Amino acid sequence: MIRKDIRIGLFGFGVVGQGLHTVLARTPGLRARIGRIGVKDRAKPRPLPAGLFTYSRHDLLQDDSLNVIVELIDDADEAYRIVTEALRRGKAVVTANKKMLAEHLPELIDLQRQTGTPLLYEAAACASLPVIRNLEEYYDNDLLESVEGIINGSTNYILTAMHHDALSFEQALSQAQALGFAESNPALDVEGLDARNKLVLLLAHAFGLVVAPTQLLTIGIDRISPLATAYAKEQGYALKLVAEARRLPGNGSVAAAVLPMLVKPEHELARVQDEYNGLITQSSFADRQFFLGRGAGAFPTASAVLSDLSALTYGYRYEYKKLHQQAHLALAPSAAELEILVTFTDAAAPNEADFRQLHEQFRSGTRGHYLTGTIGLERLAQAAWLRAPGICVVRLPGPLRAAPAAAE
Repeated sequence: MIRKDIRIGLFGFGVVGQGLHTVLARTPGLRARIGRIGVKDRAKPRPLPAGLFTYSRHDLLQDDSLNVIVELIDDADEAYRIVTEALRRGKAVVTANKKMLAEHLPELIDLQRQTGTPLLYEAAACASLPVIRNLEEYYDNDLLESVEGIINGSTNYILTAMHHDALSFEQALSQAQALGFAESNPALDVEGLDARNKLVLLLAHAFGLVVAPTQLLTIGIDRISPLATAYAKEQGYALKLVAEARRLPGNGSVAAAVLPMLVKPEHELARVQDEYNGLITQSSFADRQFFLGRGAGAFPTASAVLSDLSALTYGYRYEYKKLHQQAHLALAPSAAELEILVTFTDAAAPNEADFRQLHEQFRSGTRGHYLTGTIGLERLAQAAWLRAPGICVVRLPGPLRAAPAAAE
């Protein structure tokens, strides 16, 4: 197969954009080069000739000599405008903007079909981990049962520092920001929203489910309590932010959520440290597979962009086969349950009636209180006490599972 030449219009020249420029320079075998770069800040000094840069997106989108647009900016709304116009103009697109993708995925899938133009986004899922194309191609006909993992490098760095270095959340966050693993406004990361957006992409390619981000129960690490951290250490568990999507047996239902989770030391995810990502797939034929790689930083993300660019030289596009193959599947939080630890104070407490079963209760005037129990995924998502001040919810070890009524 003859490889196509690629001339890139690059939006964004921050950490990842500069990383892409570097890796392209070191990859002479790839027939791709940057033709123009769109940026926003006119005053910012840059290491390349000024003539390469422009401040108008139209200079890139209306340039017929540029056949691929690479979008690496942090403004999801502007990214959406860039990506949709590029596709309508017949320009292939590579993006790392998971927020934009998650919020507009149905429209973007339709737009690719209408225009016949590919949109690739490996870098938006797990940075250096080759996840999306594996789900699309390797698991094409295999019956995938679950995907679960640590898919946000910033929060994993913070949790690692809290666990191994006994830092407070605030101290660990400051350290992550100083090293460039967390943004100055870290809400997307620490509130679990970045992992949620990535899980939307994984659901589409793993199970053919296109869902809105707001449909997924999402709890971040910003409310992890000292008592929850102490409980994890006392029990010998690692504390991780885990995204999971699991096909429930027998009824065509899929359960998915993002929550902090206690992980047993022998579990693969317990070994995922610092800014690394780790993803586990479970399938009927290939069984259990574990992917590990860097989840934050310039070169890990740029390497995924580079992989998509290489795929474009061969005319690759996502076929979204599972949207048709598995049309019977549905997201059904009412069909699933999980075991959780809830820590709380005298100011607010969980409603014990929301639990199907309570396992353990502890009260202390100095350390705070906790309980453990089994609760329905939908019941937890709708619980009035879930977002109350002083409430911390952490998953106990074990997968999402079918609730008794759903399993019958």
